[in-house]
Amino acid sequence: MDEKTIVEDVLQNIKNEISEYQNAIFETKNLTIRQELQQIRDNNESFQYEVSKIAEAKGYKKQDTIAQVQEINAVKKEVGV
Repeated sequence: MDEKTIVEDVLQNIKNEISEYQNAIFETKNLTIRQELQQIRDNNESFQYEVSKIAEAKGYKKQDTIAQVQEINAVKKEVGV
């Protein structure tokens, strides 16, 4: 497996994890658990951003795809997610 494939796989896995954490946050009534899940999700989003920067620098990811991710994250931040 080449490096580009690994990076793409990591990004896809992070994306899936963020989605799953988001679903769990919506369904969780316990405030402590909810806050922990939010922290994990936030950490994953930060990690995703860092990996995306690496992918862009190495030419593995197109700029327009990165812009879409950044726009999604900006909207999430705006609505408090």
